[in-house]
Amino acid sequence: MRLVSFAAALHSRVRILLIEDEQKTVAFLTKGLREAGFEVETASDGEAGLKLAGAHRFDLLIVDIMLPKKDGWQVVTELRREGVRTPILFLTARDSVRDRVKGLELGADDYLIKPFAFSELLARVRSLLRRSPAQPDDQLKVEDLEIDTRRHRAIRAGVPLNLTPKEFLLLAHLARSAGQVISRADIAEHVWDIGFSTETNVVDVVVRRLRAKVDDPFDKKLVHTIRGVGYVLKAD
Repeated sequence: MRLVSFAAALHSRVRILLIEDEQKTVAFLTKGLREAGFEVETASDGEAGLKLAGAHRFDLLIVDIMLPKKDGWQVVTELRREGVRTPILFLTARDSVRDRVKGLELGADDYLIKPFAFSELLARVRSLLRRSPAQPDDQLKVEDLEIDTRRHRAIRAGVPLNLTPKEFLLLAHLARSAGQVISRADIAEHVWDIGFSTETNVVDVVVRRLRAKVDDPFDKKLVHTIRGVGYVLKAD
């Protein structure tokens, strides 16, 4: 029986990426989380999970440690190095205190040991999602770029950037999802509050102007084009 509730409806647009190679666990968690109202995508190895997490926006990552190709330690380390701030829950059979400490020090937000009760995992997921929006985002930092969203100021390597309001909104939007590719449609919706039309190049024009101010005067480039997909803010 599907578990449908008002609370589930509130989570209908929350996207979770599950990086797990045990198919029974994947099937169990995918079914339970979807019935709780979440959208779930899965990856069965660390390389695929890292690629998905970097290319798309997720509200939460659930990551196993013992994964093929790249283990969970590497996945989380690389995501945090790229500036990805998405909440991460480690889900693993590794139950030593040393492992738990390592996971949290690498940048995970929580650590749950297998076997587990689904009710506890669901409670932890909801707790992380409640906590995430409350994290202050008025001060954003990616490499030597600092953004003060409250005062609408941006500084790179100590140099103030003279940005138009739309350029600033675009930069802040990219910075909030640093390391993740943002589509042109998503940018149009968040920066201009309009539906995206393939006939307009307004997004590309503003990105070019932004890049001229944020990147051109500096050796290290932060604004990158992912051909056919969108744009990402990360260290070169």
